[in-house]
Amino acid sequence: MSTFLIYGANGYTGRLIVAEALRQNLKPVLAGRNREALAAMGAEFGLNWRAFDLTDPAALQREFDGQPLILNCAGPFSQTVRPVLDACLAVRAHYLDITGEIDVFALCHRAHDDALARGIVVAPGTGFDVVPTDCVAALLKQRLPDATHLVLAFEAGGGPSPGTAKTSVEGLAKGGRARIDGKLVDVPLGWKSRTFPRDGQARSAMTIPWGDVYTAYISTGIPNIETYMTVSPATISRVRRLRLIRPLLGLAPVQAWLKRRAGATPGPDAGRRERSDCRVWGEARNAAGAEAKLQLAAPNGYALTATASVGMVRRLLSGAAAAGFHTPSQLMGADYVLGLPGVRLIDG
Repeated sequence: MSTFLIYGANGYTGRLIVAEALRQNLKPVLAGRNREALAAMGAEFGLNWRAFDLTDPAALQREFDGQPLILNCAGPFSQTVRPVLDACLAVRAHYLDITGEIDVFALCHRAHDDALARGIVVAPGTGFDVVPTDCVAALLKQRLPDATHLVLAFEAGGGPSPGTAKTSVEGLAKGGRARIDGKLVDVPLGWKSRTFPRDGQARSAMTIPWGDVYTAYISTGIPNIETYMTVSPATISRVRRLRLIRPLLGLAPVQAWLKRRAGATPGPDAGRRERSDCRVWGEARNAAGAEAKLQLAAPNGYALTATASVGMVRRLLSGAAAAGFHTPSQLMGADYVLGLPGVRLIDG
């Protein structure tokens, strides 16, 4: 079977995934809220399309019924995961999404027993959030099985899509997160800062609430996890100043205004995606102080999201996966990212 449904297909990342699916001889059904955009895409690619929102559970189940798999590309996923996941469970369709949101991973993980009972896979985070970092975490666990501390970091060039920018706005109000002694702990914005080496140069970075704070613990069992993003020292200072007004950042009018501004971001065009890349660092340490380190060099994060997501779709359509919740490395193997186009492993 080569068909499945992409919800949010007309969004920035959804369009990239549609194009990659077609390149790999899959025929996704296009779905989302924007009838005009979907109709235009359907005509452009010669694909079936459906326009519907997520407010009516019964209607949503009718739209999903008969589909083997739903790939949710409509963010922020804090708003879309529950209705889409509930409908997938009801009609026994695999659920995938491209989230990087910690609370979304947690919600999906809580659905493990229901997914097992219904014989479906629930596998959020099929793109740059969090495939490369999750695979790095799993590879480091193989190298240092008794690791007690894990640090993951990334540098992503090219700029954000509208959906990513909106999700970042939500994250500002929630503050930072880290995994400490196996527990998710709230920490301040820009909690820690440090540098990571890239091609002989030091890249400054700060902690952010990246999805691996949740998923890497599930994949590896390592109890202490910090996640970093490279940013300028000036950005680190600005983010830390936001701690003073964090309560205001969560107010509905402030969130709405910030999201409108974020939604105006066009996302990188094809040329910018081709000219930019990403880098991922991983460091593991055990109680005796022994360390294991590695880096990944990879294409632009949105390009990687498209190839990684379609690869996971193909695995599930082939039937080669056990039911239940999976992180990317659990579903595809620790070395999955190494087989994606343009990805290169750098030791140390």
